[in-house]
Amino acid sequence: MDEMGLVETDVAPLLEARQTRGAPWLLPERPGFLIRRLHQIHVGLFSERCGAFRITPLQYSLLSLLAERSEADQTTLANSVALDRTTTTGALKRLEARGFVERSASLTDRRSQHCRLTQAGHALLGRMEAVVREAHDATLEALSETEQATLIHLMKKITAAHQQRRGGDELLE
Repeated sequence: MDEMGLVETDVAPLLEARQTRGAPWLLPERPGFLIRRLHQIHVGLFSERCGAFRITPLQYSLLSLLAERSEADQTTLANSVALDRTTTTGALKRLEARGFVERSASLTDRRSQHCRLTQAGHALLGRMEAVVREAHDATLEALSETEQATLIHLMKKITAAHQQRRGGDELLE
């Protein structure tokens, strides 16, 4: 048994299929497909549990980052959630319209918008905490605690190896 609890016979067919060039590469064996499916599953579970709050996973990430940092500019937030500034700015504008975020122009660079959570934003995060954790737990419930820790470790390792593709270095520290 390896460190992830897999018996060598469980892994061997996967490795063999991956290494055989020219053989059909079935969709359920492709990492990109599996990552996308896992993301879809998690977003669905997040929506089921958090739908009443009318907050997307991206918006929740932005609110969480602002709670950790007190204040941040939109570019830093975009890099931290590994999305483009336009998408991030749109999400922040929607959060501002609902009274969860305040945005103001920087005193040193009028093009830069600084953001911070409002009291309503802090209160929303507090109300969401338990159900967001339920969504994350539900995403991983098919795995043992050791497998969950291993999966998180491996995802962090992959994202760290590709960090240069988009900002967000501070998330992995």
